[in-house]
Amino acid sequence: MTKENGNSFSSFLARKNIEISAKRYGIDALSAMAQGLFCSLLIGTIINTLGTQFHIGFLTDPVWIMKSGDQAIPYTVGGLAVAMTGPAMAIAIGYALKCPPLVLFSLATVGFAANGLGGAGGPLAVLIIAIIAAEFGKAVYGETKIDILVTPLVTIGVGVGLSAWWAPALGAAAMKVGTLIMWATELRPFMMGILVSVIVGIALTLPISSAAICAALGLTGLAGGAAVAGCCAQMVGFAVTSFPENKWGGLVSQGIGTSMLQMGNIVKNPRIWIGPTLASAITGPIATCVFHLQMNGAPVSSGMGTCGFVGQIGVYSGWVADVASGAKASITGMDWLGLILICFVLPAVLSPLINMGCRKLGWVKDGDMTL
Repeated sequence: MTKENGNSFSSFLARKNIEISAKRYGIDALSAMAQGLFCSLLIGTIINTLGTQFHIGFLTDPVWIMKSGDQAIPYTVGGLAVAMTGPAMAIAIGYALKCPPLVLFSLATVGFAANGLGGAGGPLAVLIIAIIAAEFGKAVYGETKIDILVTPLVTIGVGVGLSAWWAPALGAAAMKVGTLIMWATELRPFMMGILVSVIVGIALTLPISSAAICAALGLTGLAGGAAVAGCCAQMVGFAVTSFPENKWGGLVSQGIGTSMLQMGNIVKNPRIWIGPTLASAITGPIATCVFHLQMNGAPVSSGMGTCGFVGQIGVYSGWVADVASGAKASITGMDWLGLILICFVLPAVLSPLINMGCRKLGWVKDGDMTL
C-alpha cells in the first residue's frame, strides 16, 4: 500500500468513526456490553427470582406464549428480558462504537444469532461478532442512495454469517473451562475448593456464561458450593471494594447484578482483579472443608453467585429438598452461618483488605474501579 493509499484509508476510517484500538474494543465496547447484559439476562433473573420467592402473580404468570409447531413456550416478564440478552448486548456495543441508527438497530439480529449459537460462550461471541458487524455496517453507511437496504443487509449479513461460522467454536472454547472444573472436582476437598472457586469466579466476571457452564456440567454438591463461593467473592468483592468510587448504585449493580461490569476496568488494570480472586481462593476451601457448603439445588445456581440471590436460594432449596427426602435431618444454625459468611461477610472483608495491600504496592489507585 502506497503512502497516499494509506492516508486515504486512514481518512476513510476517521470519516466513518472507525477507531481500531484496544480502548474502543477492549474497554468501551466491553463495558457497554456488560450493561446490556445487566439490562436483560440479569434483571430478568432478578425479576423471576422476586416473582418466584414472593409468589407475585404478574411476575410468574406468562405474558406471552410462543407457539412453535406442537410446542408452546411460555414467557414471563423476566423470561422476555432474558430472551433479549443477545440483542441487548449487541445494541449496547453498537452504542459504544457510535453506530448510526441503521447499524445500531440491525445489531439486534446479530446479537440474537451470536448469543444463541454461542452457548456458554454467547457473551464472548456477541462481543467479537457485534464489533465486526458494526464496523462493516459503519463502513457502508452513507455510501449509497439506498442505505435503508444496504446498511442492514451488510450489518446483518456479516453478523449472522460470522455467528454461524464462529459462535459454536467460541462456545466450545468456553466449555473448555468446564474441563478444568471437572478435573478440579476430582481433587481432595481443600484443593478442589480453591480451584473450583477461583475458576468459576473468574468465568463469572469474564464475558462467558458461568451459569451455562455449571448447568452443562451438572455442577452440584461440594463442588457447587465452591462455585457459589467463587462467584460471590467476585461480585461482593468488587461491589464493596469499589464502593468509594461507585457508591450505592455500584454496590447494587455489581453485588446483585454482575461483576462483569468491571471487565473494562480489568482490561485497563488487571491488578484490580487480585482482591476478589484471592478472596475466592480463601472462601472456596472454607466452604468445602469447614462448612461443607453444598449446592443441591439447580446446577445453574452454582454459577450465579449473588445475582438476584439465585445462588443462595439454590443452596436453600437444596436444604429443603434434602430435609424432605431424609438426607438431612434439619437446617441448622451452622448451615446459615456458613452461607452468610461465605457469600457475604468474608468476600466483603477479604477483598478490600487484599486490595488495600495492592494500593500500598502502587498497583491500584483511586478511580481504577469507577464504572
